[in-house]
Amino acid sequence: MKKINLGISGCMGRMGQQLIRSSKNNKNFKLTVLTENRLVKKKINGIKPELNSENAFKKADIIIDFTVPKCTLEILKIASKLKKKVVIGTTGFNRSQENLIKKYSKKIPILKAGNMSLGVNLLMYLTEIASKSLNDQYLSKIFEIHHKHKKDYPSGTALMLGKGIADGKNKNLYNLMGKKYLNKKSFPYGKKINFNSIRKGEIIGEHEVKFSSGKEIITLNHEAFDRALYSDGALTASKWLMKKRPGLYSMRDLLNFS
Repeated sequence: MKKINLGISGCMGRMGQQLIRSSKNNKNFKLTVLTENRLVKKKINGIKPELNSENAFKKADIIIDFTVPKCTLEILKIASKLKKKVVIGTTGFNRSQENLIKKYSKKIPILKAGNMSLGVNLLMYLTEIASKSLNDQYLSKIFEIHHKHKKDYPSGTALMLGKGIADGKNKNLYNLMGKKYLNKKSFPYGKKINFNSIRKGEIIGEHEVKFSSGKEIITLNHEAFDRALYSDGALTASKWLMKKRPGLYSMRDLLNFS
């Protein structure tokens, strides 16, 4: 079987480095292109990192991007010109940036996920089922913890879980967004979904969804121990996306949750 030529943007970042490690152990891929938003003098795996450009990504069949929204949109612009497929693990997009991603997906296949983990995507599915099953007397809130280096909050995964609650109620997440707390010891339930984000240490990721009627609490949670969980998921997503037509896909499409 012919190997897939892989491009990784943000190659010096935490997830970029993890993707490089995981791709070396994956027989489906050949690491071909590495890019960074600054000059990197040393070679990595025999590849000299380049700046994001059409010339850099010409050799790639697919690009995996775990960077920042501004960089992701720059890569999508290049990818749409070159007709390259893109897997996006970047989080923190605003509403207008989300609309731009949808626009690019009409030209190229894009898989975008706030979290590439099978377990987290199952958690989102269960969250949607719980939200749909429980009546309006049940209020909800979402709690998440990540390492101190993570800048955006709530995390992309927390927002995915919020979307699960909203989808269960046939509502738009933007209309259900409540307060966004940072580093609070406790935070309240609300008629809208409140979020609390903790940033400390080197924690890879913990997420918790709570539903409360005042008489009982239902808790759904997930804890990640190894960052390879996300890079392996991104590579699985990349292989799956290679056979797809232009469109915006999610891990839910890959996992075929009904």
